[in-house]
Amino acid sequence: MTIRTILVDDEPLATQGLRLRLEAHDDVEIIATAANGREAIRQIKTHKPDLVFLDVQMPGFDGFSVVQGLMEVEPPLFVFVTAYSDHALRAFDAQAVDYLMKPVEEDRLAATLDRVRQRLAERRGAEEAERLKEALVEHAPEAAEDFDTAATDAPASNRFEKMINIRDQGQIFRVDVDSIERIDAAGDYMCIQTGDNTLILRETMKDLEKRLDPRRFQRVHRSTIVNLDQVRQVKPHTNGECFLVLESGAQVKVSRSYRDVVARFVH
Repeated sequence: MTIRTILVDDEPLATQGLRLRLEAHDDVEIIATAANGREAIRQIKTHKPDLVFLDVQMPGFDGFSVVQGLMEVEPPLFVFVTAYSDHALRAFDAQAVDYLMKPVEEDRLAATLDRVRQRLAERRGAEEAERLKEALVEHAPEAAEDFDTAATDAPASNRFEKMINIRDQGQIFRVDVDSIERIDAAGDYMCIQTGDNTLILRETMKDLEKRLDPRRFQRVHRSTIVNLDQVRQVKPHTNGECFLVLESGAQVKVSRSYRDVVARFVH
């Protein structure tokens, strides 16, 4: 899978440095460069790249203006590259894949490209599935219904988040989902518990559930989601309820409505 890429920066040396670092990644193809925001918009609309490395501060249109200028087209994935850390919050609000500081470190760049590959695989998989569904609807309607059912019943693990960016107290925390122990709802906020830390995320539980692999993250109560990999013991309780004892020692009640979650621990 080739990642068709455009580099946008008003500093030629910065563009050259990033180009050199990207040469270590055989699947990255640089198809164009741009030195300002207006040129970037033209290049992106013309070449339709998969990925854009985008400087934040440029004369005329800045990086965020470039993103806004592409609202009417299918946007590529964006990685912001800048010398200033104070734009990170806006970058993640703009749904950027990542936010890199200049000079870009090789290890950090490699991690970013891994996230890009994952996002592109998810996007291309969804596009291929949609094309297949359209063909089935035209030529075999009954098979199309079976296709929809299979897609719903067997979600692919790579379409779910591996990292979650959480904006809390003016900072951005990148949380590995493997480290999440449980998630507790508190009104319009989610309390993300990682065993030794608690972070607050403004998101509904319904939307957050869509981002997490249901084979690992299950709701055990109206207001609690648990990482099943963190469960170490099941303790029966009265009235058909029970408690799950987690890796940290915390105990979470499983209400009767969610008893089927416990069944997977009983062999």
